[in-house]
Formats: sequence, C-alpha cells, structure tokens
Amino acid sequence: MADGEPDYSSLPLTERWVHKVWKVRKQAYEEAAQQFETTPDEYDPAFRPFNQDPSLWKGAVADSNVAAQSDGIAAFCAFLKFGGKECCTRSRGQVITPIVEKGLVSTRPATKASSIEALLLLIELDVANPVVEDILPAINAKQPKVIAAALAALTTIFHNYGCKVADPKPVLKILPKAFGHADKNVRAEATNLAVEFYRWLRDAMKPMFWGDLKPTQQSDLEAQFEKIKAEPPPKQERLLRSQQAAKARAPAAGADEEIDDDDGADEPAEVDAFDLAEPQDVLSKVPAGFHENLASSKWKERKEALEALHAVINVPRIKDGDFNEINRGLAKCMKDANIAVVTQAAQCIEVLAAGLRKSYGKYRSIVMQPIMERLKEKKQSVADALGAALDQVFLATSLSECLEDILSFLGHKNPQVKEGTMKFLVRCLRTTRVAPSKQEVASIVEGAKKLLSESSEGLRSGGAEVLGTIMKIIGERAMNPHLEGLDEIRKTKIKEYFEKAEVKAKDKPKPPPAPAARGPPGGPKKVVGGGAKKAPGAAKKATPAAPVPPPQPVAEFTPPTPQPASRTGPGSKLGMPKPSGLSGLKAPQRRIAPPGVASPRRAPAAAAPPPPVEDEELPASPPPPKPRIGLGRGGLAARSLAKPASTPAAAPSAPSPPPSSGLTAMERAELEELRAANERLTKQADEMRHERSKLLSEIQELKNQNAGLIEDHTRDVLSIKAKETQLVRARSDAEAAEQVNERLRRELERLKRALSRAEGLGVSGAMGSPGMTSPTPDDMGIYRDGANYSGVRTNRMSFTSTLSEEKENGDVPHNYPRSKLSPELRYGSGSSGRGSPARGFRSAPIDEGSGHGTGSGTSSVAGGGVSNGAESWKRAAEVTSQLKARIEQMKAKQGFSRP
Repeated sequence: MADGEPDYSSLPLTERWVHKVWKVRKQAYEEAAQQFETTPDEYDPAFRPFNQDPSLWKGAVADSNVAAQSDGIAAFCAFLKFGGKECCTRSRGQVITPIVEKGLVSTRPATKASSIEALLLLIELDVANPVVEDILPAINAKQPKVIAAALAALTTIFHNYGCKVADPKPVLKILPKAFGHADKNVRAEATNLAVEFYRWLRDAMKPMFWGDLKPTQQSDLEAQFEKIKAEPPPKQERLLRSQQAAKARAPAAGADEEIDDDDGADEPAEVDAFDLAEPQDVLSKVPAGFHENLASSKWKERKEALEALHAVINVPRIKDGDFNEINRGLAKCMKDANIAVVTQAAQCIEVLAAGLRKSYGKYRSIVMQPIMERLKEKKQSVADALGAALDQVFLATSLSECLEDILSFLGHKNPQVKEGTMKFLVRCLRTTRVAPSKQEVASIVEGAKKLLSESSEGLRSGGAEVLGTIMKIIGERAMNPHLEGLDEIRKTKIKEYFEKAEVKAKDKPKPPPAPAARGPPGGPKKVVGGGAKKAPGAAKKATPAAPVPPPQPVAEFTPPTPQPASRTGPGSKLGMPKPSGLSGLKAPQRRIAPPGVASPRRAPAAAAPPPPVEDEELPASPPPPKPRIGLGRGGLAARSLAKPASTPAAAPSAPSPPPSSGLTAMERAELEELRAANERLTKQADEMRHERSKLLSEIQELKNQNAGLIEDHTRDVLSIKAKETQLVRARSDAEAAEQVNERLRRELERLKRALSRAEGLGVSGAMGSPGMTSPTPDDMGIYRDGANYSGVRTNRMSFTSTLSEEKENGDVPHNYPRSKLSPELRYGSGSSGRGSPARGFRSAPIDEGSGHGTGSGTSSVAGGGVSNGAESWKRAAEVTSQLKARIEQMKAKQGFSRP
C-alpha cells in the first residue's frame, strides 16, 4: 500500500476523482478545492475538466464514504464560488438531487452545512427557480428524513432570498401534502416553511392551500402567525450575483439614486394573492340559464342568478375571456328597482374586476356609468357595495381613463351622486401610482372649485379634500396658481387636507435632469471653457473704450452660450436657450468682422429694432429651462446668468445687432413650426374629443333604445302569455257549455219521446171505444177518449213511467198532486181491482187484453157513467198542458228557444 501511494498521486486528477479507494478520492477533492481557490479568474483551465464532464460532481457530492463526501461537497462549493455562472449552469442538473438525498440528510453537521451552502450558491450564481424545481420531487420520497430535509432546505432558501427571487407558487401547492404526512418531523418542517412564507406573503398565501388543511392545523398556524405579525417586513439577506453587480455600479451614479432605487424596490414588497394564483376558467362554469333568470320578472330569481354567478367567479384569478354579455347584464341590474339585486350585481362586478385586473379595463365603459348613476341610493350598504365595485374597476384601468366620467358626474344634478363621485375621486387620487398631467390637474381643480360653493357641507369639505390631495401629488408650488382667488378660510381647509393626505403617486421632477445630462458632453464643455478664457481678455480690451463697454461685457458674461450654438438643433429642443446667449455668440462675430466689414453690420442693426420685440417674446416661453440648464452646467454659470440680468436689460437697446443673426432666425422659425405643430395637435385632440363625446352619446342612445326594445319585448311576451291564459279559459268555458248543451239536448229528446209515447197511447185508446164519446182535442192537439177507461188507465201508466224515467236520469220531478194524475181512482168504483190503481201498479199488473176483450169490463164502464170518463180526460189534458209549461220553463231557463 505504501509502495502504491506515489502512483496515486501521479495519476491525473480526473482518474483519482473516481478511484475505488476512498482516500484517493478524498485527496483529489481536497486538491481540486485548493486549485479552485488559487485560480485568478473563472476562465482558468482548472475549471475546464469539470465543465466538460459535469457528471464528475454527481459522484463527489454523493460519495459512499462520509469523510470523502464532506470534502467532495466542499470542493463543489469552491468550484461554484470561484467558477462563475457557467460552472453553475453546467453542473446544476447533476448535483441537486444527490445533494438533497445524500448531503442534506448527513449526520455530519459540516456536510449538511456545505450541502445547504451549495444550493444557495447555485441560486446566487443564476436564478432560483430551477433549483427549487429540482428539490420539489424529494417531497415524494419514501424516507421521511429526506422529505424533512428538503422542506428545511426550501425554508432556508426563501429565508435568504425571499419570495421575489424564488417563486413561491410551486412550493405552496405541495404544502397540503406535507401537512398531511404521517411523520411529525415532516409536519414540523412544513409548519416552519409556512411561517416563513407568512413573513413574506402574509394573508396572500392562504387561498393557495389554507382550505386543504385540518382545522387544528389552521389554528396552530394562526398561533404561529400571531407571533411574527409584529415583526418588520423581511428583507432579502443574500443577493444574487447580478444584484451584487448592480449594487456595485450604483455608487458611481450617485448615492442618492441608490437610496431611491432601494426605496422603490422595498416599497412593493407585498405579494398579492393574484400573483400567486393560477388563472381559472369560470366562463364554462356560469349557470346555463343565467341570462334568462337575470331577465326574469321576479326579483328573487334575479337575485339567485346573481348569487350563483358570484359563487362561480369568486376566485383569486380569472382566466381572460369574453365577459361582454355578463357585464352588460350586470350593468342593466344597476337600474333594478330592488336594492338587493343592485347590491349583489355590484359585488359580482367587484369580484370580476378583482379576478381579471388589467384585462377588465375593456369593460369599464359598460359598467362605470350605470354604477355611478346608481350612487343616488341612500342606503349605506348599497353605497358601500357600489363604491367597492368602482374601486376595483379603477384598479383595472387608470385615472386618465376614468377621469372624463368622474368629472361629468361631479356636475350631476343629484347631490347624492355628486357626493359619491367626489369620494370616489378622492380614493382614485390616493390610489393611483401615476401622477395626473397638467391638463388633468386643471380639470380636476376646476371641478373641485365648483364643489366649494355647494350648499351642502359634505360637498364643500369634499371639494377641499380633492384639492388637498391634488396638492399632495403635485406639490405646493405647482398648486399655488390654482388656488388664486380663494379666500383664506378655504385655503386653510385645503392645507389641512393636504397635510393629512396619503398618496402613492408624486409628481417626479425628472424631465429637468435629462436636458442637463445632454448639455454637458465633452465637446461643448471645452467650448464653454474656451469662451470663459477668452472673456477676461475681451473684458480687458473693452475697458479702455468708454462708450462701447456696456454692450461688450454682456457679450463677455455670456460665453457659456457657445455650447448651444455649436448644437443649434438640441439647443432649440431644450426650450430655446437664453437670448443673452445668442448675443454672446454675435459678440465674437463683431470681433472677427472689424477688419473687413464692421460698419455695414451696425447699420442694418440700427435699422432692425423690431426683431428685439420678437426676441422678448422668445424668452417668455422658455423661462423654466433657464435655471435648469444653468444648474446643470455648474454654479458659476448659473451665477453669471442671473446677476448680469440687469445689464442686458439696458444693453439690448444699444446693441441691436443680436436679433439680426442667422441663428436667431433659425430658432424663431423652429419655434413657429413647433407652435404650428402644437396648434395642429391641439385641434386634432379637440376634434377627437368631440368625436369621442359624439360616439359616446350615440352609444348611450343605442343603449337606451336597446333597453326600450328589451322592455317592449318583455311587455309583449307578458301580454302574449295573458292572452294564452284567456284563450285556455275560454276553451274550458266552451267545453263546459257544450256539455250542458248536450245534456239539455238529451233531456229534450227524452221528454219528446215521453210525450210522443203518451200521445200514441191516447190515440190507440180512442180507437178502441168509438161508441162511447167522440174524442175532443186539447191544447196540445192530442185527442183523448173519455169513455175508454182502459185508455185512461194506460195514459196514467204512461205518465207514471215518464216520472220514473225522470228519477232514473237524475232529474227530480215536480210533486204534482195525486188528484190531478188519477182523479178517477179516488172516486170510481171500478171492478176487477181498478178501485186502487196505485196498488195495482205496485203489486199485480192488470191485463190490458182483459179490459178490451171481455164483456164484463165493457159493461162495468157503461154502468159507471160517461161523465166521469169525460172529466178524467179533461184533467189529463190539464196535466199535459202543465207538463208543456214546465218543459217551456226548463227551455227558457237553459237559454234555448223552441224552434
């Protein structure tokens, strides 16, 4: 073994790296680490073998020998630390899984610390997401210690780099699975990771996994969250290499800018639940009959439809789609007479705008005006719901987009709408991150000033609050011109609101530095320096001449202006440099010109006094740039421009040559072009604004027409339904009448048959006894024979049978007197059982043939008296007439007339 050691050291490093003897591998790891530490830069040849074959690190970080493994992971950390980004990206895919499975679970603290350091270095050199993605599969490992170690590593990563560098969404999704693990160590590490997330995300993380936890776990986590709520917001403890480089460059640009950038970076530290959530497709889940139920005439059905929609769209993030129809229906609900429907519709708009964010901006024109029109509602719960909906719509758009509608409703005739719009404007000014433009500020101030003269105290205070908030955004100095003409009481009130206002947008004076940065390139600075050196000499030359000195010192004080003179174009773009600078340019010309033509230039100068009037107009437009350019060039230049302002005031009168220079004409021409272009753009903007207002009015008219057509359609549908109901009732009445008619027709037929039967029986009786009496017709035209007793009896039987038929058919017959039906039965002494015909009918039937064929019957009738037979026939005729009258009464009662 001792003899073989020199051979091991003589082997190449890569061969010793994979040697079967662990001591050889350990020495190779140590040697590689020392080589990496002594390299001058990341391009040293020591890194080349490992970049060409990154799989060498897979065996090193997962070495079977724990001592060698510790040195292997330490060597990998040195490789990353000194090797740079290329070493990280090439080896990352080979080492993360072995480190998680073998290094993080090591019993040696040094190995575990090196493993975590290696993961942090992999993130530091590049980005965090690939590292986190490679760690997450370990959550599904069989061994609980691997899962717990992976969760602990994730906690360390998010603790050092925060949730801006490392994306928390994939980790939040697996948290419920970790909380449901059977091993208590895994659950404990999951709790630590959730607490770390709460430090960065607060309640925004809860929608991602909170609903999947058990109530006891939720209560335990809430107790842990309470402990860290009072802690200050966390900060990133470890910077990426890219961040370190940016921070190293920042001091060169200025310490103040670095501080501002840091503040701007820390300000949006809060992570929103919207950023963490995945977009969900809710259009496919909208109930099928939503629009039909929303157009229902019953307010409960409309409210239930809106509640079902709210349950569907109440998600953290909504996938973009075509929500035009839904928003039109919600906007129409703003006109609903039932406030419960209005409140629910406002809540749906709020949730939809919060879920779509910027994608909801295209629906603003559909819903904003109806919501603001409904602000007249006095009930506080409805007003709160409408205000929340407006706030979410504003967050999806910008102040510039909403301002026109807000200003139009600030002048609404309803005070309640005015007040609600004013409160909405104040909230918009506090929330917006983009400061309004000067034109927008002017329009807002004009509308707020009108509120100051309102009769309501709430509106007056609201106007002052709007002005105070605007002042907070643009500053006191910029606001002072807008407050001219207001009394001191109102100014004091506006100042109070200004001090209390909290805004997120501030008017940033960034435009001035831009020209200053352009102004002092190397070339112009040299020209300025040259001019400054020449100026003293010129001053010395100018002092001997008494009359000439006043104009020349002005030219001498303005040598910095050759800077814009060398760049006429940029100078004009910077806002027309000072006319004093132009005069300074002409002074050198006069110095050069005397040998040739000096007097001719003075003559035209004397003849050209009008141009100075235009020159006086020129400085009127560019006064703001003066101090900015001066400050950009330096304190001395600024002082020289400010102090001699009194001397140039007198100088222009004497030296008239400056206006006649070509540069002034060029600048004047450029200014005229800019003015003309400005006028054209202003006209175009006015035309576009007018056209837009016209189109908006047309859209509103079309909306009104559409609403009217919908109402007419609804009314027509209701009237059609009412007519259908009337038709159904008429049909049922007709069917009932037909049934009654049929029943009466059957009754009439039955009565006719009974009458014809009675008539037939009477005729046959008369033919049987022609010798007794002659038949006499009654009122009905029925001939009765009073001499035939058997005919009388048969007639009685027919009437009795008719009555029995009426009883069988369900018609109760009239209680006719018994004497009228059979008077002869009471007084006659008929033979053969005729004395009691009632009993005869009930018990023993009488043979008709015996009455007609036997002599005894005939003799008994003859002996009985003909007078009784005649009386019975008369009575039968009376009964018949009564029956006829009864039939007529029944017909008249049922509405039928006899044909």
